[in-house]
Amino acid sequence: MTPAELSRTVLHAVRRAVDEDALRAPVPARVRVERTRPGGSGDYACAVALQLAGPAALPALEVARILRERVAAEPGVGRVDITGPGFLSFTLDAPAVNDRAVLAAVREQGLAYGHGDALRDEIHQFHHAREVRAAVTAQTVRRLLTAQGARVRTTCAEPPDPDWVRLGVTVDAHGTPPVPLTGIRPVPAGATAGELLERLGPDAARWGLLRAAGHDRAALGPELLVQGEANPLFRVRYAHARARALTRGAAALGFTAEAAPYGESPAEPAAHGESPTAPAAHGTSPAAQAANTEPAATTAHDAAARPLLDLIADHPGVLLAGARHRAPDRVARQLEAVAHAFFDFHDSCPPLPAGDEKPSAAHRARLAIAEAAGTVLAGGLSLLGIRAPEHL
Repeated sequence: MTPAELSRTVLHAVRRAVDEDALRAPVPARVRVERTRPGGSGDYACAVALQLAGPAALPALEVARILRERVAAEPGVGRVDITGPGFLSFTLDAPAVNDRAVLAAVREQGLAYGHGDALRDEIHQFHHAREVRAAVTAQTVRRLLTAQGARVRTTCAEPPDPDWVRLGVTVDAHGTPPVPLTGIRPVPAGATAGELLERLGPDAARWGLLRAAGHDRAALGPELLVQGEANPLFRVRYAHARARALTRGAAALGFTAEAAPYGESPAEPAAHGESPTAPAAHGTSPAAQAANTEPAATTAHDAAARPLLDLIADHPGVLLAGARHRAPDRVARQLEAVAHAFFDFHDSCPPLPAGDEKPSAAHRARLAIAEAAGTVLAGGLSLLGIRAPEHL
């Protein structure tokens, strides 16, 4: 990570803190980071917390703590310390180490990758009209919040439409609440659940209802059923199915995924006479192994993998933001971006050998990235209440 990239990372953390209402201050145009002076800690440091303390009406140390938890989770950042009156000090990871940790976390957590307990102290009660888009949105927001540890209850103004069950929607109660509750009020769909199910089926109907932001009209036309890359839903599900097909193809060729970048795979001889990586202790989780293993080399993945790896690493933050802002459309757009990056990566760096080519460390590493992308897509679709078939 270069100083310019680190500056953008810190600025992104400031924007996130402001968007999440954790920090009430104007977002600066840029954040200046400098090499740590002799005797200081970390690789780089910045004074942005001191800069924002006044406008935020918070002590600089509190601003620094708010930013630290957001910067520390970013790819390439190994550790963030707070020094002095509120300086942030950054120790950077080698990209290969961070990528391996992300891929191991996806493999370990599976469809729950990106779930957490950041909202465990929150209780939400939502109320919506007897309208299909409001019902599907409320139910999906509930899924997103529950995945982050919150407790959620949803009610409807009238008895629910019986067809909602076929869209995976249930409500806890109906009628007029005794006290005002948080309303879920997207632009109405202009059709009933039964009509949408007859025209589109449950998966396309849910995608159409959720893909647009709540203040925009939902696109619910026949384009949702097109089996081609112009249809975002098809592209997302096809990317997932292709990722699963790669795993089956690799198994037929006798190899499996390995998260280590090229040159680090324990299945390959160590380069230039270096010792191979020692085996992990029994009972150690994959994520812990990835974080604690000292790599024999720092060779990165293919450059073409970087956009996809970054999106996979960003996925937990997108899910949390989608929950905080009650915005399932953010998750849908994230899945579209992952699918697009997956196909770019797949076409540039084939995970399976061709012809008489033998499986190599590069293929194992690429397969690990492809499998992680497939897991992210399946998990995201699940939160949206949409099936992720392994065959299309």
